[in-house]
Amino acid sequence: MIRHQWSFDPVVLAGAAIALALYAQAWLRLRRRNRPAHPLAFVCGVAVGALAVVSPLDAVAEDRLLTAHMAQHLLLGDVVPLLVVLGLRGPISFFLLPPAVLRPLARSRSVRRAASALLRPEVAFGIWAAALAAWHVPAAYDAALAHPALHALEHATLFAGGLLLWATIVAPTARGKLGAGRRAAIAAAALVVGMALSETLLATAPLYDRYRDVADRPFGLTWATDQTRAALLMTAEQLATLGTAAALLLRNHLGRLETLGALGREP
Repeated sequence: MIRHQWSFDPVVLAGAAIALALYAQAWLRLRRRNRPAHPLAFVCGVAVGALAVVSPLDAVAEDRLLTAHMAQHLLLGDVVPLLVVLGLRGPISFFLLPPAVLRPLARSRSVRRAASALLRPEVAFGIWAAALAAWHVPAAYDAALAHPALHALEHATLFAGGLLLWATIVAPTARGKLGAGRRAAIAAAALVVGMALSETLLATAPLYDRYRDVADRPFGLTWATDQTRAALLMTAEQLATLGTAAALLLRNHLGRLETLGALGREP
């Protein structure tokens, strides 16, 4: 029965526990300094990420429903990174690692150069788009399902790409250099990339062999309805996240331009 297919992967649970422990120590250090933090978003992100992998969703995603697999990818590559980045807004991002770990990393030129390169908007967007596109190529998709280590790598790269993208869009630290207009453009461009993948799913014959010949597909779905629902789910989720982000940032940008214009007209 599906309800019993919980995996309780020790690697996933240990990773979640470490992430929460790091955030907890950072939150306590900030609290002593009366500095703000956003623990609910971060905790929800870690919880959703763990559930996406250890809950019955994973079993259904691997063997029976493309829609479930798409939901898993959207959670790991979009929703979880967004929640984690929202949880790291403000000074807490500089406190997440204990001083004994942070100091040597901060002194390392290679680490600083790598971090600076990865957070460049065009690099962050390129990594996200490449991960999304590459892992949804049928050969790569089917290979990941057939090899657990490759499947874990797929999930890790989708999460990393999403983390870089949302760090660029949200700009969680006070040092974010991008204005709202450029961040709105990045969110809109990411939405276009996601829509292209959705359209591909809607317009093609069975794209993934794994789901074409499923005999006991839940809810009486055919491969066509399953693939269509996966595409529509992706469209809905990305409109809700990337579309909303683009709209809010654009409104912010236009409001700033209007304010600057008003100031320029003052005598």
